[in-house]
Amino acid sequence: MDEKRFVRTYKQGIADITEIWVDRKTGVNYVFHASGYAGGLTPLLDREGKPVVTTVTEA
Repeated sequence: MDEKRFVRTYKQGIADITEIWVDRKTGVNYVFHASGYAGGLTPLLDREGKPVVTTVTEA
């Protein structure tokens, strides 16, 4: 089994990068932002402060 657990679903920028990654096991979305040598990852939250979850279907 060589399937990746995380898949990038969105990318914006070249020097300042913002990406959205989805955990294929849980469906939780994460926001990654990098600028220069600094970067960070955090769960993507909705208006109510709950994690955004994408429905994951197994192929």
